[in-house]
Amino acid sequence: MTVTALDPRTALVVIDLQNGIVGAPTQPYSGPEVVSRTAQLADAFRARDLPVVLVRVSFAEDGADAVPGRNEASGPAGTRPEGWDVVVDELSGHPGDITITKRNWGAFHGTGLDVQLRRRGVTQIVLTGIATSIGVESTARAAHEHGYHVTLATDAMSDMNADAHHNSIECIFPRLGERGTTAEILELLAKTHG
Repeated sequence: MTVTALDPRTALVVIDLQNGIVGAPTQPYSGPEVVSRTAQLADAFRARDLPVVLVRVSFAEDGADAVPGRNEASGPAGTRPEGWDVVVDELSGHPGDITITKRNWGAFHGTGLDVQLRRRGVTQIVLTGIATSIGVESTARAAHEHGYHVTLATDAMSDMNADAHHNSIECIFPRLGERGTTAEILELLAKTHG
């Protein structure tokens, strides 16, 4: 489970590390642990002038732009608190970062993510975020389908359900890309990008 390569133009893509999500109970890592490891990766990518993409999920106050359709799971009840969709302080405030707002689970559909990456010559993405089996997995699947090399920072993502996290890590991700820990990715980044 060690990542083998990072392309010359690799981007870090961070999924939903925003105020209203990182405080939720997650497994096997807490939101603050995921944020801390992601911040280490983001700092290393920025130091090498590699793109950092901060993806957040947000909806209109009336929910008119939320994904329609019937499902068995109920969504959040009531009004979301002010600032729930703001990227956490540990990752925000860097003018060179790209911010993408999504209204779906995955970060590609209905956003400018693919255009932003391709215009910068990106051929590979490293993914982190919450939740592993929802936003991260959906984005990984779409990235793979778009032809990107995909690397998954397995200790910089977490889920509300430990079984769902495990299924993504062990069953789905090996079919979409390569897996590695934050330390392994940082080590490879230092070797290949100085």
